[in-house]
Amino acid sequence: MNEKLNKTLDLPMNSYQNKPKLEVKHLYKTFDNTLVLKDVSLSLYEGEIISLLGVSGSGKTTIFNIIAGLLQPEEGEVFLEGKNITGKTGLVSYMLQKDLLLEHLPIVDNVALPLLLKKVPKEEARKKASELFQKFGLEGTQKSYPKELSGGMAQRAALLRTYLFSQEVALLDEPFSALDAITKSHIHEWYLNIMKEIKLSTIFVTHDIDEAIKLSHRIYILSSHPGEIIEELQVNREIMDSKDFFLTEEFRELKQKILSLLS
Repeated sequence: MNEKLNKTLDLPMNSYQNKPKLEVKHLYKTFDNTLVLKDVSLSLYEGEIISLLGVSGSGKTTIFNIIAGLLQPEEGEVFLEGKNITGKTGLVSYMLQKDLLLEHLPIVDNVALPLLLKKVPKEEARKKASELFQKFGLEGTQKSYPKELSGGMAQRAALLRTYLFSQEVALLDEPFSALDAITKSHIHEWYLNIMKEIKLSTIFVTHDIDEAIKLSHRIYILSSHPGEIIEELQVNREIMDSKDFFLTEEFRELKQKILSLLS
């Protein structure tokens, strides 16, 4: 494969010499005596976006649930900043496919929910949330209700709420899958720009190969039944951030390799 694919940009030059922000070590998980995850290990560095890519049933969401502390593995551990957080909840953000905005609350209160859950006084929580509305492209929507927002704007609000829950690590489970192709393309560009600003370390789950390549610094490929990491691929962000990246030789080579691995 072209050696350009092995370059990873937009991260601090010593990122891979530093300790990972998050480490998952040797996870095993079974359901009803069926092995679902087999020896899954991965790492996430400060300000990095990685993707988990695999067919349905490969255990991607199970990995997320273990990282978030919602499930306990039979074997393996999860570390955040070097501390064992296996089985502990409330330490990383977790955004599901649907925006899950509460229809009866204005957007500012929807976004401020994580702060309210942490016992921040309501007006202070609203103020802290509102300070980020412009950065997230939501200025002027504070008093709007979810039904008044477009799908893309609702996802921005959900991402801001996720960010306010934890600025350490975010788990995004197919957050853009419900958007139409044009809206998804626009939000991808916005998402990459906002991530460069806030430098939120993120793990992204998707079934969309193009999306994984477009958004990630690294991609972990999972086999199915049981889910096992079979390859780790690095993405040349300099090329993938270009306007015509879908037309580049590097994109075609990387996509072909992923297709080959998944098949």
